[in-house]
Amino acid sequence: MERTWANWAGNQRAAGIDIRHPRGAGEVSALVLDAVRAGRRVRPVGSGHSFTAIAKPVDVQVVLDRCADLIGVDVASGLVTVGAGLTLARLNRLLTEVGLAMTNLGDVDTQTVAGALATGTHGTGSRFGGLATQVRALEIVLADGSIHECSPAREAELFEAALIGLGALGIVTEVTIQTEPLFALRAEEAPMPLEEVLTGFTELIEGPDHAEFFWFPHTPRTLVKRNTRVPLDLGLEPLPRLSRWWNDDFLSNTVYGGLLATGRRFPRLIQPINTVSSRALAARNFTDLSPAVFISARRMRFVEMEYAVPRSELVAVVRELRHAIERSGLSISMPVEVRVATADTVPLSTAYGRESGYIAVHMARGSAPDAYFALVESIVGAAGGRPHWGKLHTRSADDLRGQYPRFADFVALRDAVDPGGAFTNPYLNRVLGSPPAAGATPNGDALMDPR
Repeated sequence: MERTWANWAGNQRAAGIDIRHPRGAGEVSALVLDAVRAGRRVRPVGSGHSFTAIAKPVDVQVVLDRCADLIGVDVASGLVTVGAGLTLARLNRLLTEVGLAMTNLGDVDTQTVAGALATGTHGTGSRFGGLATQVRALEIVLADGSIHECSPAREAELFEAALIGLGALGIVTEVTIQTEPLFALRAEEAPMPLEEVLTGFTELIEGPDHAEFFWFPHTPRTLVKRNTRVPLDLGLEPLPRLSRWWNDDFLSNTVYGGLLATGRRFPRLIQPINTVSSRALAARNFTDLSPAVFISARRMRFVEMEYAVPRSELVAVVRELRHAIERSGLSISMPVEVRVATADTVPLSTAYGRESGYIAVHMARGSAPDAYFALVESIVGAAGGRPHWGKLHTRSADDLRGQYPRFADFVALRDAVDPGGAFTNPYLNRVLGSPPAAGATPNGDALMDPR
């Protein structure tokens, strides 16, 4: 049956596609073989939360919502095996019920486990890696229909590459995650001057376990979030339900969304809106279970670009971005988010081999992001930036090859396991190059277009 698809932000769409909902690796294998024999390309998709066209299907789209169960739990070891289509939101609820938790999370939980891994999703914390560093084994279906169970001890090369595989190697159907005993976070949120944040940045990120800040362009103000792990036996002091709804949902989504809409219609009001918004922030402290602190409600639709730079360059990059925005004459309505992560060894991780700082910039849906995102990209690119695979950027394989020491290893493995390009699409052809027998050429379409 031919159907249509759109991602969460609405900037990526496809029509005339065949959408499948297989149950388990066996059915995934069968549909992949059928597609390959028919010369059709297959793309897995999670919740569609990527802003790039990484999940955009050409012919067949595989939705793993029927591969979304909790398969096995070992509370003693903390190892948990799940279907790849399980959402992070549901996974967090199931883990809480058995007294376990993810070591680190981003601030959104609507993604599926496989989708979050494929694009390199991460949270923040100077001693913590992205979600891929928490995986201990996975099951993946390759283009020849074979089903592989991978781990550091079994098919280690495939396992390592598939941790952040972009959906280019095959379709991940099961994932085993290393969790830890349920813990709480003491959250401290407060407005701070940007210069104070940048001057004391090392202390800011190395003091608490997880830290980040949001800078409001055209103002000297930020909102700083510091989260510190605390044992459960110290007790919880969560925000009152009404207070949490008022601040984190109504004000942050409904009211702020209305202000952004006003700014789109009347750009001259953006700077005063940012000033009012930044001054309206109030300090607050609370203690809650880790998922309740890590995750934020995101009902406003937007598009996003995020780059990882060497952490040693992060403060200078933020300062340059501030000056560049003012020189540009652009009016920027949404905050700039700054986070950190420790180095890891995953070949296509944005934190591969280096302590990393992340700069994420956003534009409300319906805005024109090209000029702003191009400005940001020029600054982070000069600092050795690596783009988030699921967020908007214009980089190609030629650009990325020099940024990832093991880029050629990943592409060689991709070419070996999928030489015919069964899992490719124009985005992957652009960022990885075309598989040797795919008969496709890299697509030059700009992926910043929000239409």
